[in-house]
Order: sequence, then C-alpha cells, then structure tokens
Amino acid sequence: MHDCFAHIGGRLATRLRDVTTDLSALDGTGWWAVVVDYEGKAVCARFDDVRPAPLPRPSAPWRGPDPDAWTTSLDRAAYEAGVRRIRHHIARGEVYQANLCRVLTAPLPAGDEPDPSALALRLAAGNPAPYAATLKLPGVTVVSASPELYLSRDGDVIESRPIKGTGETAADLLEKDYAENVMIVDLVRNDLGRVAAVGTVSVPKLCAVEEHPGLVHLVSTVRARLAPGAGWPELFAATFPPGSVTGAPKSSAVRIIDALEPEPRGPYCGAVGWIDADSRTAALAVGIRTFWIHHRLIRFGTGAGITWGSDPSREWRETELKAARLITLASTGGHR
Repeated sequence: MHDCFAHIGGRLATRLRDVTTDLSALDGTGWWAVVVDYEGKAVCARFDDVRPAPLPRPSAPWRGPDPDAWTTSLDRAAYEAGVRRIRHHIARGEVYQANLCRVLTAPLPAGDEPDPSALALRLAAGNPAPYAATLKLPGVTVVSASPELYLSRDGDVIESRPIKGTGETAADLLEKDYAENVMIVDLVRNDLGRVAAVGTVSVPKLCAVEEHPGLVHLVSTVRARLAPGAGWPELFAATFPPGSVTGAPKSSAVRIIDALEPEPRGPYCGAVGWIDADSRTAALAVGIRTFWIHHRLIRFGTGAGITWGSDPSREWRETELKAARLITLASTGGHR
C-alpha cells in the first residue's frame, strides 16, 4: 500500500491513510481519490499528502502490449448485431437510446510490474485530456484520458457535462448526434432533479462543439443546487451510472446493455476523480478513454450511442475511432 498514489487535476496525492467502499465517508473529512466501476463497486482512498506536482517519475519506460495482441469482447459482427438488436428494442418502444460498448484486452509483457505513470506520460503527450487521472489504489490501477465530466461540486452547486455525438470533424456530426445529446441532457436533468433543490436545475450550455485530439464531441452542461441533507450517497444513487454511457430511459437501457455485453465494463463508464470533503469540492470524470490494469492484463473500453437512426457499420467505426489513438499510444511501438 506504500506505493499507492493518485495524480489528478495537477495534484499528487501520497501517504495513503485509509480505503473504504462506503460512499458516505466522502461527506466526512479529507481528500479522496475515487474509482467507482460501472457495476457500482467503489474504491475510495483518503490521502494525507496532497500537493500541486507533476506526475511521479516512472520507474521504467512504458512497455505496452503488441499492437496485434488486443482482443475485443464484441467483434465487428457481434457489435453490429447488437446495434440491430437495440434498434429492435427502440421499434418496440422499450428505449429511445442505448450505449453499446466493448472491452479491449491485451496481456502486458513479462517483467517488472507496469508503472502507470509511464503510460500516463505517454497519454499526456499524445492525447492530453481535461480530466486526465492516474490512480494506483489497492486492487485497482487506472490511467484515464477522459474528456467528460460526470459530476463536479463547489459547495452545493453540482454540474454534469454529458458528451453525446462524435465525429472526426464538426462537419461529420449528424442530426442524430444532436438529437442524442438532447435526449441525454433530459435524462441528466431528471437524475439531478432527484437530489436538487426545487427549481435549481438549469442547462447553461446545450450541444457545444468541443475539439479533442483526433475527434470532436457535442457537450452540454447541466447545473443544479444540491438539496439540504443530500450527500454523496444520494448523488450517486440518483445519477449513477452516468446517463451518457447508459441511455434513455436509463432503467431500460441498462437492462438491454446487460443482455448484450458479454464482459463487465469495470472502471470504464464508471466514475474516476477526486473529492475534497473539507472544502466540499470535487471533480469526477466519466471513465471513458480509460485504461485499467489488473493481473498483468490491460483493458480499454469503447462504445457508441445507438438510436433508431444508427447505422451498424458507422457505429462500429465510431468505436474504432474512439479507441485507435489511445490503443496506439498504449501499445509497444506507439508514438511517444
């Protein structure tokens, strides 16, 4: 446990004090690094030393898997069949939109334990991200280049910035992408409304185009003021998993996703970030563009939002577009 650390938001956290799965601890005291996987398992780690600092110097250069060693939980045929299945559910009126994901897995080379800082430095150079995070916590190692804010907190003010709609350029964005974004904004408004003071949910930005390395996204901002007595357990109960990586209505989308995806998502599509209980501030990203390492296997998830207007081959290509740059960076021979 002495080598545990977290590097998030330009701060380095060391000297791990304690670890819990109890989200109510986040309303107590101290600075916490947090990973909640899509299935709801939380690892909350409180650190005693938190200071502005760069990433720790890696013990050795990153040695990633062979680029050809990656396997996928859903191959192209299975993924496209899943898209058609979701369209069938939409036609039956069960769901309007659902996010279909696949998990890529590769074995890491034999030798010393991989240093997540080495991978994080490679991603920072080749794919900088607003919510980049590197966490080595008991039982979970995560290196994230997430562009998406799940929840931020400043006192009682909560914000979420769902991403829905992806293209190589803004010209690639379709009417379907804008419709999808508005659907998810409605879902996030509804989720936050469960724990917000009455009348405080607003949408300061709708369908803003954001540029990221190699692609563009449509991003909206939903803001609310937390109701008295509501804390982190209530926030997670109302809003998790994030709407942008599930679908609408959320309960139907989650049920359909569970039936179609053969592997658990793990930290992918969960929450990754920090919570400062003393100052009542926080920033938790959606765990997309995120690697996690366990038992010498490295994993990475990618997915796309499926609507009635979805073309199965285009949606497959979207999952490839989202994964290609980062998988190259993480693989042996990737750009430094």
